[in-house]
Amino acid sequence: MIFANGKLLPDSERKKVLTGLEKAINATRMGPPLESETVIAAVDALGRRLAGGEFDALLARYLPAGATLAELLPMLRRETLEQKLRTELGGAPFAAQTHGRTAARVLPLGTLLHVAAGNMPGLPVYSALEGLLTGNVNLVKLPHGDKGLSLAAFSLLVEQEPRLAPYLCAFDLPSKEVVDIKLLASLADGIVTWGGDSAIQSLRAMAPAGCKLMEWGHRLGFAYVAGYEDVEGELSALARHIIGTNQRLCSSCQVIFLDSDNREEALSFCRIFLPYLEKAAEERPGPWAGAGASLSGHTALLERIVEGRTEGEVHFPGRGCSVTFRPHGELELSPMEGNVLVKLLPRRDLMGALRRQKGRLQTAGLLCAPEDREELTGLLARAGLTRITRAGSMSDTFPGEGHDGEYPLRRYVRIVDVEG
Repeated sequence: MIFANGKLLPDSERKKVLTGLEKAINATRMGPPLESETVIAAVDALGRRLAGGEFDALLARYLPAGATLAELLPMLRRETLEQKLRTELGGAPFAAQTHGRTAARVLPLGTLLHVAAGNMPGLPVYSALEGLLTGNVNLVKLPHGDKGLSLAAFSLLVEQEPRLAPYLCAFDLPSKEVVDIKLLASLADGIVTWGGDSAIQSLRAMAPAGCKLMEWGHRLGFAYVAGYEDVEGELSALARHIIGTNQRLCSSCQVIFLDSDNREEALSFCRIFLPYLEKAAEERPGPWAGAGASLSGHTALLERIVEGRTEGEVHFPGRGCSVTFRPHGELELSPMEGNVLVKLLPRRDLMGALRRQKGRLQTAGLLCAPEDREELTGLLARAGLTRITRAGSMSDTFPGEGHDGEYPLRRYVRIVDVEG
């Protein structure tokens, strides 16, 4: 399906839409600019309708099993959007600033192509919303796993505010359709990508000269355990985070590092932590109740056995989850789905190990004694982490947060100096 001109269209209309897209974009950008208040009012009104249950049947059709609006609704409120604009672009974000005879104006970058990943429900909508807030025309390539959620959201948003129709165009476009993706890229002043390394490399090759590439690529999160304030509460919270995210977000915990070089201490931690993880897995929503976790864990273990890479490892299988000790202190992706890795990484070696993953670091959930928190927070920040949280809040969102250490709205605008 396609969303264009404020309507849902069959994919058979794609070529026709693409043929006239450049002309349509130019016509939109020649008109009056899209004001942020128009976007905020529409999103806030739609958010209230969602919170009121008006679209519950529609959401049940599109949201993944166990997913709720609890985390999405706060981002659809006027106060949140206004705070985002103030935080990222200042108190009067689009007001001209005079410097003698010259006035500096903040304008949209122009046209953004969003290439969203499918690891978070609603991510294409959220990405396009940031483009709308900054007045850009937004072209969206939907991820394979979107299943119609974003198209439905765009339809509701334009129904709420028809003036947004020319600023939104979305395509449920397979990655193999290279010619059409190149055409979309050729129309963009900036490409926003949320994909992995291969997707980013492909888009770099497609981006025309002068097109700004904004990479919100795949990142890795981990927990660092150097002590406790409340051992039971913190381990329970960490287990719920691991199970609740299925370890599919950039902020999810893939590895639990221990501030130790004692193998027996690591094995003891695995035995202690597994029951917490099992309890969280038992409470996991959805009819499959851990079947995916078991399959992912067993598959990953078998692959490593076949490849001869299990030397020194100890695997602790659980009900719908698992904990695996690996003897090297490198940050890596876990098998996910509730299968977490445990490794030794004393703080004296932390900088070297983490810097080998520079550019991929995002969130660290820090468990430590209160007197160690400031020291370890500083060390993790200097190593390249962009989020340092408590054990259970690694994937929590809040107004004013950055994307991988940057404020995205600043990248979606440009400064135009005009001499009077």
